[in-house]
Amino acid sequence: MNAPAASVTGRRVVVRVPATSANLGPGFDTLGLALSVYDELDVTALPEGELEIEVSGAGAEDVPRDASHLVVRAIAYAYESTGRPMPGLRLRAHNVIPHGRGLGSSGAAVVSGLLAAKGLLEPEVTLSDDTLLRLATELEGHPDNVAPALFGGLTIAWVDENGPQHKKLLVHRGVSPLVFVPEFTMSTEVARSLQPLQVPREDAVFNVSRSALLIAALTQSPELLQAATEDKLHQNYRASAMPETDKLVRMLRAQGFAAVVSGAGPSVLVLADGPGRRLEAAALAAEAGDTPWESLMLAVDFKGGTVKEYAEGST
Repeated sequence: MNAPAASVTGRRVVVRVPATSANLGPGFDTLGLALSVYDELDVTALPEGELEIEVSGAGAEDVPRDASHLVVRAIAYAYESTGRPMPGLRLRAHNVIPHGRGLGSSGAAVVSGLLAAKGLLEPEVTLSDDTLLRLATELEGHPDNVAPALFGGLTIAWVDENGPQHKKLLVHRGVSPLVFVPEFTMSTEVARSLQPLQVPREDAVFNVSRSALLIAALTQSPELLQAATEDKLHQNYRASAMPETDKLVRMLRAQGFAAVVSGAGPSVLVLADGPGRRLEAAALAAEAGDTPWESLMLAVDFKGGTVKEYAEGST
């Protein structure tokens, strides 16, 4: 017999989820990397039917304050999957991950909601890692961002007859991520619409080889990163929609840096093979001058999303 929603009233959880960069050049819809920029979510269970939402930080002025909020939708989806009635919610979100910039903000929102539901449902119901990945993929449409957001590190994601799967790998300590974030945004739907349904066999083989090499470069041999991040499947097709991004990527690569479009863009990810090289890349972008780019010197996040339960009334 299902427990009534009121039984969890007052239960509070705090969730922290990292930004992610998907594709990493050749690993289209497959590879993702968790980065040390975090959205934070504080959720308290209220009597059924009540909903209070506070949002601050990145994109706060654009997100809804009702049940259509993506975090609320993710919580509701998790509860529906368990057959449990959802309680009311007090949701306080502080967003740091830029919206619409190719850093996994929607995936982070989905994962935040699912982890909040996991915390509210325990110990009566346990949502396994496999279940969380499945629910996140169903909501997001593909696993390349939600896998690293959930589990951290470098993730390889794929889908088979049993649903979405993932493998987490540790990144070589010499890899130093740098992200250039512009003021303008890019729609993932628009970016995907620019890609052809079929590509030449030679381009497919090219990306298979580079994707395999990229795993070796990120885990063992950072000196191979520039060659390993070459791509022929998606970045060239999307270049016309974000010419400033394409220009920066080409300029950095011409100077020997492993620069790629982060996710669907328009941010640019540089996988430098050391802190010194990262500083050189930042200086080059600053000198470009025609487009302002915010430089984020980041680390690889190895933990992924976290959820902690707090006693009622605690801070």
